[in-house]
Order: sequence, then C-alpha cells, then structure tokens
Amino acid sequence: MNLDFSPEDNAFREEARAFLADSYPKALREKQERGEPLGKEDYLSWHRILAEKGWSAPSWPKEWGGTDWTPTQKYIWSEEQARADTLGILPFGVAMLAPVIYTFGTEEQKAKFLPDIRDGKIWWCQGYSEPGAGSDLASLKTRAERVTGDDGKEYYIVNGQKTWTTLGQHADWGFFLVRTDPDSKPQAGISFLLIDMKTPGVTVRPIITLEGGHEVNDVFLDNVKVPVENRVFHENQGWTCAKALLAHERSGIAGVARSKRGLERVREMASTELADAGGSLLADAFFKRKVAELEIDLTALEFTELRTLAGESSGKGPGAESSILKIKGTEIQQRLQELALEAAGHYGAPFLGEGGHNSGVGPLHSIDTAGDYFNGRKTSIYGGSNEIQRNIIAKMVLGL
Repeated sequence: MNLDFSPEDNAFREEARAFLADSYPKALREKQERGEPLGKEDYLSWHRILAEKGWSAPSWPKEWGGTDWTPTQKYIWSEEQARADTLGILPFGVAMLAPVIYTFGTEEQKAKFLPDIRDGKIWWCQGYSEPGAGSDLASLKTRAERVTGDDGKEYYIVNGQKTWTTLGQHADWGFFLVRTDPDSKPQAGISFLLIDMKTPGVTVRPIITLEGGHEVNDVFLDNVKVPVENRVFHENQGWTCAKALLAHERSGIAGVARSKRGLERVREMASTELADAGGSLLADAFFKRKVAELEIDLTALEFTELRTLAGESSGKGPGAESSILKIKGTEIQQRLQELALEAAGHYGAPFLGEGGHNSGVGPLHSIDTAGDYFNGRKTSIYGGSNEIQRNIIAKMVLGL
C-alpha cells in the first residue's frame, strides 16, 4: 500500500480546502462556534451545497451521481472536512440506504429515490432497533401483513414499534425492517420496507437522553399502509439488505478524520488549562501519556481504514474490517470525550441548557464537553454493539 500522495492528490487537496473555505455557510459556522442546537435546515443547507458541487455522494457509482474519486481522494476529502470542522452529511440516506437501493433495488426505485437522496431533498431515518431487539436484530417483532386494497393494489399493513430512531422527528421517509413471515427462521422472514413518515398510523415520540438532548425517538406503527412496490429486494429476504447496510454503517461510525481533529482540540484545551501541580495540563506526565497512547491507537486505526479504502478500489466490499473499524473507532471517540471532559475540569460540569447544550459557563472550549461525553456512551452500542462485533470478527476471521 503506497501512502505517498501524488501531485494529483495534492492538487485535489488544495481544491477541496479552497472549496470548504469559500462555500461553508458563515451562519452555520457561527452557530457551531456558539454551541447552538442545529436544526433540519442547517444540515440540509450544507448537503445541498455539496450536491450542487457534485460532491454529496463520493462513494456512489458515477451513473447515479458519484464522484468517481479514488480511495485516496475520498480519504483526503474526509480529512479536509474534519480539518475545516464542517458538518458531515447525515449518513442515513447517502451512506446507508443508497447502497442498498442501487445494489438491490429496482430501476424504478433507483430513479425515484436516489436523486432526492443525493440532492438532500429527503431526510431519512432508520427503523431497525426495537424494545428487545437491538444487537439481536433478527428477533424483531414489527409485523407486516400483505393484503389487497380496495383499489386492487398490493399493500403491507405494518404494526409494531421501533426505538432509538435517530433524528426521526425530522424524517420525511424511513427504511424499516419488518417481519413478513412469522413462521420462518428469524432471519429468513424479514423484509426491507421504505415508509413515508407522513403515512397515517406513524407516530414519533421523543426520547430525551441523559444529557438532556432530543436526538432519538420511539416510532409507533399502527396499521400503516405501505405499497408493496416500496419493498426493496425480495419478500422475506430483507436480511440480505440489512447486513449490507450495517456493514456500510459500521465503517462510517469509525470517524477517523474527525477523531484526529478531536485529538488536536484536546491538545489545544490541555495547553491552556492548568494542572494541579502547576504548569499546563498538557505538560502533566499522566495526562500526556494518555494523549500519546490515544494517538498511537488512532494512527493504527487510520492505517486500517486506509487498507479498507484500498480494498474498495479493487471491488472488495466491507467485511470484517467494518467491525474492526467500528470497535476501535468508537472506543477512541469515547476516550477522546473523556480526555476533553478531564481537560475542561469544573467548566465541563453539566450545566446544560435547553436541548442538552452547555449553558455557556466557562471558556468556549468547555462548551458541550459534558453533553458530548454523556451522549457518546452510546457509540459502542449502536450499529451493533462492540461485543457483537467481536463475535463477527471471531467468525469471519478466525473461523470460530
């Protein structure tokens, strides 16, 4: 694996850096710096700017709006976004659902959904987890019964509950795993449905998390009528779609470039905060060791991500690597949040205001350190808990 950047790669980095500097909305930047809650239009405004540039879906096939970038260019782009501290495009549509649609969907589904996902016109949410069916997703109980409507068309009538639905309060559409054959083996009786969130019978109820924010929701489905043409892939074979989607999700959770930027922030914070014995916290031997150990682990994770990207260029899809990236990426994110909270000291105490955001006590770098810490406890659980990922690695790599 050649890690040297070519002149073309360096030219691309300069282009990406200039574009981010010139195009990122000033109002959005100011809201981020003040630690204000971001709304639906904040996320979509940046998505639409990227779509206009043609850079909203770098990993897609070119025929549907992909950039045809090399793995190195994708890596550079993620680094430059992190360096510029921009919002990331929400993954539910672009990074998670779209690969399922362009791999398993019909031509009609591709034409109907992919352009709006690419252009940021539809906000998607994920309906996977249920009470009692999280990491053991195949035990889900949300039921979809196939019927013929009065108009002669085929529909599914969906009943059940999904939980931990991230940003479902903003969603226009959702992709849901439902059980269409209750008598088959668990993984064999599941289908993958696309559901308009405005359909009668869909109810979204907020879950307020530990830091006081509203990010996740319960979604209740009460006799929700879904056209059969909104099923992706074959009936009772949705588990194939689910596995493919989860592999893409887990790879994206790693967030190496963002963690590198987070490590820089921790250093900046620790260089201005004082240690108990005097001098900067960054000069403290114990804190400095924690930072160094974290940097070593992050560098190792970065090389793993680069190998995964190199595999993509030869047509290899994400396999066990996605589980490795998920485990180490989320563990590193949590350690970063712990170090940031330690560096903020008493200013990091959870003086939380509306929406789970810091009320402004202390220096700017302390804003949201407590909220980020509390909210970050979930990262080792969602997308399949890290314990489950270790089982996947044991099976796929070690053959256990």
